[in-house]
Amino acid sequence: MNPRFLAAALFGALLAVPFAPASAAEREPYGIGLEGFPYPYPVQMLPLVNDGEQLRMAYMDVAPTKPNGRAVVLLHGRNFPSSYWAPVIKTLTDAGYRVVVPDQVGFGKSSKPQGDLHFDNLARNTVALLDHLQIAKADIVAHSMGSMVGIRIARAYPDRVNHLLLTAPIGLEDYRLYVPPTPTEKILENEEKLTADGYRKQLETNYSLKLPPDQVTPFIDARFNIKGSAEYPRWLRAFVASAQLIYREPVVHEIPLITQPTLFIMGADDHNAPGRPNAPEALRPKMGHNADLAKALSAQMPNARAEVIANTGHLVFLEAPAKYDELLLGFLASQ
Repeated sequence: MNPRFLAAALFGALLAVPFAPASAAEREPYGIGLEGFPYPYPVQMLPLVNDGEQLRMAYMDVAPTKPNGRAVVLLHGRNFPSSYWAPVIKTLTDAGYRVVVPDQVGFGKSSKPQGDLHFDNLARNTVALLDHLQIAKADIVAHSMGSMVGIRIARAYPDRVNHLLLTAPIGLEDYRLYVPPTPTEKILENEEKLTADGYRKQLETNYSLKLPPDQVTPFIDARFNIKGSAEYPRWLRAFVASAQLIYREPVVHEIPLITQPTLFIMGADDHNAPGRPNAPEALRPKMGHNADLAKALSAQMPNARAEVIANTGHLVFLEAPAKYDELLLGFLASQ
């Protein structure tokens, strides 16, 4: 069987598995590069050097049947492997777009660095991938934390970006204004205590998910099957580094300066605000008004608008796929 179709079949089978939470003893361990977790298309590796460390960046490069000459880069969120873009990849390739889907360094099947993560490095890595693939200019479609990366790319490399689509972005506010600094060791301790069932509840609550349990299960597996790996402590430290990245390197102050055509697609029920449990109780209600924040920011930009999809949470492209695809394709086709 063609490896691409085999991978797609495996991914589809994974999504179809009924919800049956496994204990830690029952879980087949994944490697910290998500070895054992299927992706929908073949994965390739780009060698990189970040802060003197030799790393590899995983990516999928999916060709359309009838190319329209344009490329789209899909940028994933913090809690999700890039494989979750599978339905959007199909929508875009069916419409003629070449689709490039990286796992940022520190995530998914990419290397887990020893040190801190920085948005400048993630943006530079993504542009290095475009250079490697000989893509001069691309449309950026990003989700959640990936939108913070996309914003940094649009600001640092404006000549490489045609359109910028921010899907349920975080980073629309400066979390440092609400949340006191949290020691890395404290975050590590909290993550170590988290159970698979607790993580499921965290995702469903924080992200206001409207998905059936079986569609959430792959995200639980991608997080918890790694716990059996001998390298789990290294994975966990990289995961915690990404939480500190979001807190320490806000991008909201850059958003009004973006000149490329920009579309925010927001879930009306998405009030995700990283770090909110650590904020003083009186400040917590002020955080996470993401749809309103997107509208306010887009009004300050020269070429932007915000669309809000009702009855939808943080995973808007999976929860309202028809409406999302309509907005996505319409926006990319615009001048």
